[in-house]
Amino acid sequence: MNYEQLKNSILQEAIEGRLVPQDPKDEPAAVLLQRIREEKARLVKEKKIKKDKNESIIYRNADGHWMERFEDKKRPEVCIDEEVPFEIPETWEWCRITTLLTKLTDGTHHSPKSYESGDYKYVTAKNIKPNGIDLSNITYVDRNVHEEIYSRCNPEYGDILYIKDGATAGVCAINNLKEQFSLLSSVALLKQTRQIDSKYLLYFLKSPYCYNDVRSHMKGAAITRITLVIIQKWLVPLPPLSEQHRIVARIEEIMPKVEQYGKAQEKLDALNAKLPGDLKNSILQEAIEGRLVPQDPKDEPAAVLIQRIREEKARLVKEKKIKKDKNESIIYRNADGHWMERFEDKKRPEVCIDEEIPFEIPEGWEWTRLRHHLSISAGLAYKKDNLAIKSDKMIRVLRGGNISYGSWSSKDDDIMISSEFVNDDLLLKRGTFISPAVTSLEQIGKTALVESDLSDIVVGGFVMMFSPYLIEPDYLKYLNDIFQTSYYKKYCQSVTNKSGQAFYNLSKAKLSECLIPLPPLSEQHRIVSQLERLLPKVARLG
Repeated sequence: MNYEQLKNSILQEAIEGRLVPQDPKDEPAAVLLQRIREEKARLVKEKKIKKDKNESIIYRNADGHWMERFEDKKRPEVCIDEEVPFEIPETWEWCRITTLLTKLTDGTHHSPKSYESGDYKYVTAKNIKPNGIDLSNITYVDRNVHEEIYSRCNPEYGDILYIKDGATAGVCAINNLKEQFSLLSSVALLKQTRQIDSKYLLYFLKSPYCYNDVRSHMKGAAITRITLVIIQKWLVPLPPLSEQHRIVARIEEIMPKVEQYGKAQEKLDALNAKLPGDLKNSILQEAIEGRLVPQDPKDEPAAVLIQRIREEKARLVKEKKIKKDKNESIIYRNADGHWMERFEDKKRPEVCIDEEIPFEIPEGWEWTRLRHHLSISAGLAYKKDNLAIKSDKMIRVLRGGNISYGSWSSKDDDIMISSEFVNDDLLLKRGTFISPAVTSLEQIGKTALVESDLSDIVVGGFVMMFSPYLIEPDYLKYLNDIFQTSYYKKYCQSVTNKSGQAFYNLSKAKLSECLIPLPPLSEQHRIVSQLERLLPKVARLG
């Protein structure tokens, strides 16, 4: 049972007479109701309140049916069994809510001009909170407007304010302001007789029975609302006054504990919601640190794979498919245990990069730069005018919003451009990674692998394409797993430049320097296989 369910259960038990025991010594609610009627009759006689034309008495007849008899003798007595929602104890009574009120109205139905400061506070639905009136965003009306509103609707300290319009309908509170203020029609004013415990009536209004009835009767187009006509028909289960006090005391004793439970539950829910992501990050981190699967001394070392990549890179340079990397280097551990970087350009001095190394890796693994593995290029640049031209072959242009962590998808609002404006070299090919160059800081680093050649899809100019030099299935999957790690994401965030108010630009030059831990190819296969088994199970926890 969650917090809301527990709170609602307590309130429902309270108004059904199951929260505290009945005391046979209590004065029955019927006697209380008689006193209330006498008090209201006196106030009517003194012209302090208006007579209720619908005044009635609800009782149970000899046949066990709930009957309603009206003070207006012209109205016939009616059976209301279908209206009575649940059984109540013997000493309780059912009554219409208006029986317990000296006034039921709402605020002004006009929209007076309001100000940031003024003579009188102007309370609307936004100011009504469960614990009272919230003054943090209050506005004001001038004296003339206030006097016009207050002459009909005069909220006083201790009255109940009830939101009857919009999404927050049903929120109610006891007025905690001792000063005069004006009220908008979105809020109903309930002036209860002082013969009852106002907090008991408040808890009745907050009960699931009352809330559900409100929701079932709300009507309207732009703004749904509950009307005063509906409110005045509500049936209230009325306990003896002494029991009302005990119910209120018990609720106020229990609710702080329920709220503590609710806060604890919120923390637990947050942890549960966070767990799959944290667990995934932990598993991926173990994978790239060499702790997910055991090492095998028979594996061909990663240094051999690096040599293969370098040879493939040299071939592509020779064939003029890529440009020579001026920063070509090898990272190795020297005899003193320091990580060193030696450049192919003999004019550049060898440097120690110990401070850059983020974590230890196993024997047989190697540290590499991202640029050792792939080239980074931008997607299609185009003019807006080009988009107006249609042809038999249209090319889809993916943007940053098409890319998620580890996957990408097309969308209904994707840009389409005629193939005449697209160089074939920009069409997405198997083994290419795509990643937004400009996006929000939270989305920086999201990268997806293209798993097949695509003859009709490119990426836009604000999206980067990573083109690996070596196309090897497990190697590509391992790189893809690295791109999903929090280690990689944090690195990307560290090398971004702010671009505008809400966007960040990922520096290609700095990104290419990202350190990549490289296992032997056989271990990559074991890592990828293990992740393919584990990560779907983790995803199902969410």
